[in-house]
Amino acid sequence: MKVLIVATVKSHIVQFHRPLVSMLHEHGAEVYAAAYDNLAVKNGLKLDFVDGVYDIPFVRSPFSPKNIVAYRALKKVIDGGGFDVIHCNTPVGGIVGRLAARKAKKGGTKVLYTAHGFHFFKGGPKKSWLIYYPVEKLMARLTDRLITINEEDNRLAEEKFNTEVCRIHGVGVDTERYHEADGETRASLRAAEGLTDGDFAILCTGELNENKNQTTLLEAAAKLKESLPNLKVLLAGNGPLEGRLRERAASLGLEDTVRFLGYRTDLERVAPAVDIVVSCSRREGLPLNIVEAMLCGRAVVASENRGHRELVKDGKTGYILSPDDAEGFAGAILRLANDRELRMRLGAEGKKFAQSYTVPNVKKELEEIYFADSEVKK
Repeated sequence: MKVLIVATVKSHIVQFHRPLVSMLHEHGAEVYAAAYDNLAVKNGLKLDFVDGVYDIPFVRSPFSPKNIVAYRALKKVIDGGGFDVIHCNTPVGGIVGRLAARKAKKGGTKVLYTAHGFHFFKGGPKKSWLIYYPVEKLMARLTDRLITINEEDNRLAEEKFNTEVCRIHGVGVDTERYHEADGETRASLRAAEGLTDGDFAILCTGELNENKNQTTLLEAAAKLKESLPNLKVLLAGNGPLEGRLRERAASLGLEDTVRFLGYRTDLERVAPAVDIVVSCSRREGLPLNIVEAMLCGRAVVASENRGHRELVKDGKTGYILSPDDAEGFAGAILRLANDRELRMRLGAEGKKFAQSYTVPNVKKELEEIYFADSEVKK
C-alpha cells in the first residue's frame, strides 16, 4: 500500500500523525506527506518519519487564489504517484486534497478525510455555518471515509453528510512521553523551569492567537495577584498575538507572574512539573494538550467548547467555564490552589479517563478504518 497524507502545513503532520504513520509502517505501507514547509518556525520539529515529502505551497486561507497553485502542484503529485490512499487533513489541505484526488478516486484510490474539528459547531458563529458547512457537505461526496475525533462532529456528520463516517479518540498521545512524575523527578523538572516549591504553576499551551484566547487567563491571573501571590503562568507557544499578549501582561502588572516559553517541543517536561493546566480556547476539536495534562495527572480548568466537553467532566476531572469568564477562571484556579487533595482527585480521575486517547488505542482504531474490509487493502 502507498499512502499520501495531505495537510496544509508540515507541522500538523509532525504533531498529529506519528501514530498513523507508525501503524501504516507496521503493515508494510509506504507513507508520503504533502504540505507547506513551515518547520523553520517550529523550533526543531522534523518530518523525518515518512518515506518522502512533497512541498506544496498551501496558504491557510481557503479563499486565497494562491491555493490554485497548490492545487496544481498537488494534483501533479497525486496523478503521477500511484497512491492507494489519499488521507486529507486540515481545512485547506482537506478541500484542495480532495479536489486534486478526484481523478485518482475514479481510478480506485480511496480518499479519507480527518476532521480535526469542524469550523461550524453547536453555538458557533452563524458565519461559520453559512460558509464552512455547505463546503464540508459538498466535499463529503468526494470522500470515501470521513474520520471524526469528537462525538458532536461525529453525530452531525452521520446525520448530514453523504459518506461513511468513522470516529476515533483523537490522534493519540504517547504515554511514554506524557505520564506522572515521581517526587524527585518532578522537583527536578520544576527547577528546570525556574519554579520553586512554593510556586503554584499553571501551564497554558497553544498558538498565541485569537482562538486560543490566552487573554482570559491573563485577566484571571491579574485578579489573583493578592490572593495567590506565588502564582506562575507558563504560556507555551508562539503566534501572531505574542506582542499584544506581552503588552497586556505588562499592563496588568504580571511581569513576574507570566512567562512566555515560546514554541516548545519538550512539553512532556513541563506538563508534569506544573500544578494544573488551563485552556481558554473558543474552539477545539479534541485538544492534545488536555489529554497530555490528564495523562500527567494534572487537573484541568478549561473553557466551554465541544473539544473540552469531550474530555473535561465538570467537577470530576476539572472545571468548565465560559471562555470570557475571567472571574470564574480565577475562582476555579484559587480553589485548586488551596486544595491539594482536590487537585489530586481530579487529576487521578482525568488520568483514568484519558486512557482511550492514547497511541495504542488510536492505532487500533485507525487500523480498523484502513484494514477492516476489502475497500482499503493491505
